[in-house]
Amino acid sequence: MSLHAQPLEAIPDLTSRIAQASFPKSTLAMHLRDALGPIYQDADFAHLFPRRGRAAEAPWRLALVTVLQALENLSDRQAAEMVRGRLDWKYALSLPLDDPGFDASTLTDFRQRLLDHEAQDLLLEPILQICREQGWRKRRGQTAYRFDMGDCQCARVE
Repeated sequence: MSLHAQPLEAIPDLTSRIAQASFPKSTLAMHLRDALGPIYQDADFAHLFPRRGRAAEAPWRLALVTVLQALENLSDRQAAEMVRGRLDWKYALSLPLDDPGFDASTLTDFRQRLLDHEAQDLLLEPILQICREQGWRKRRGQTAYRFDMGDCQCARVE
């Protein structure tokens, strides 16, 4: 798969209107998109993909799906189903309502690319930076969480 980096897409108007009408108080996925904006860019992941071949799924989306997947403790199959069927995820991912999503193996492949290139920080560092900026970092004596790229799980760190 090759990467043809695209600029970040705006949330489609219809997706935005229906999501906001359906969830007037927002959801976690919508809040992340609204509060944090686009925290990933395709260009950040360009070196992970060959220059030729079939076009890859937008890496910024796969990164955000991976984060949402970890937050909701979902398998790859469940996360792919959320991309296909959850309105708030379509909102967060700037997808039109009729977007068919992708195969669950795409998430496995994406994480493997990150591991193969020792590029986990591409996924983690933007989130940590936002946490630092917002003052959300762990204070002494509080519980923190570690994100495990291998099985897409959050683990408690003492």
